Amino acid sequence: MSPTLITNPTTFDAALRRLARAHVLQTSHWAALKAPTWSSEHYLWGSPEQPDSAATILTRRLGRLPIRIQYVPKGPVTTDPGQWQDRLSWLEQHAASSGALFIKIDPDIDEESEIGQHVVGNLGRRGWVFSREQIQFRSTVVSDLSAEEDVLLAEMKQKTRYNIRLAGRKGVQVRISDDYVTFYQLYAQTAARDGFLIRPQDYYQTVMPRMQGNGLGQLLLAEVEGEAVAGLFLFRLGATAWYFYGASSNAHRKLMPNYLLQWEAMRWAKDHGCSRYDWWGAPDERVETDPMWGVYRFKEGFGGRYRRWIGAWDYAPRPRLYYYYTQMMPKVLHAMRRRA
Repeated sequence: MSPTLITNPTTFDAALRRLARAHVLQTSHWAALKAPTWSSEHYLWGSPEQPDSAATILTRRLGRLPIRIQYVPKGPVTTDPGQWQDRLSWLEQHAASSGALFIKIDPDIDEESEIGQHVVGNLGRRGWVFSREQIQFRSTVVSDLSAEEDVLLAEMKQKTRYNIRLAGRKGVQVRISDDYVTFYQLYAQTAARDGFLIRPQDYYQTVMPRMQGNGLGQLLLAEVEGEAVAGLFLFRLGATAWYFYGASSNAHRKLMPNYLLQWEAMRWAKDHGCSRYDWWGAPDERVETDPMWGVYRFKEGFGGRYRRWIGAWDYAPRPRLYYYYTQMMPKVLHAMRRRA
C-alpha cells in the first residue's frame, strides 16, 4: 500500500495527532525548523480523517557533494504491528528511487516489547543496519501521568518529594513564560557549569516561539523573589510531553528549584491532556560510570520508568557507498572539529 504525499502542513499535523504515540518531531513545524538545511515531505497512509501511519522524511544534501541522506525523525508512526513490513518496503523503495545514500529511522518502540523484537527482526532480515550515528537519545525515562496527583507523588522517591515541598516552603514559584532570552541566559550558565555544548541563541529563539505559538510547547521558569533561577521547555503532542531543554543558574541551588519546576511541568502536562512525560534522555547502560548517571537518578526519582528504544536504523540502496561513507565521514568530521 502506497501513502499519499500531503502538501498541506495543517492537514498532515491534524492527521498525525489522530495516531497513538505520534511524535512531535514528526510534525510539519519541526520539519520547517530544519529548513533550509533539510527539505521535507509528509506522507500519510489511510485518509486524513482515519490515518493508520505517517512519515515525515527529511532530506539533506552533503555540501557540494552529489550525495543526499534521508531521515525520518522518531518515525515512522504506525498503529498496527502488522503494517511494518509494508512500511519498511515502501521506505526502501523511496530511498532507492530518490537517489538517497541511505534513509534513517528511529521510532519510539521499546526494544524489550513483543513489537520491538518483531520490528528489529524485520529490519535485520531486510538489510537495515543498526546506525553508528544515533541522532536522538536511545534511552529515556517515562513517567505515567494518568494517576491522580497524590498517587504520582507517592510513587516518587522520598527525597524527591521532600525537595519538591522544600522548594515550595522556601518561596520558589513556577510560572509559564515566553521570556526566551532569560531562559537562554540560564541555559548558557548551565552549559558552562556542566561542560556541554549548546547552539547559538538565535536557534532557541526560533524553535521555542514557533513550538509554543502552535500549541506544541511551553516554557516554564522557576523564580525566587522575582529572580529566574531555573527553567525548562516542554514539547507536547497528543498524549505525550517531552522535557527537551532544562537550565538553572548558580544562585539559590539549595532551595531545590529544579524539583518544584519539574513537578509543576508534570502538572501542566497532565492538565493539558498528556498521560506520558518523557524525560528525553538516559544512559544506554545503567552504570554509575556513565556521564548521564546523575541526571538519570534525578529523573528516576520522580517515579519514571526506564525505557530503551530500538534505536536508529539505516537502509542503504547501495551498501558499498554506504560503507565508505560510514568509514570516512567520522574522520572528515573529526578533522573539521579540530580546525574549528
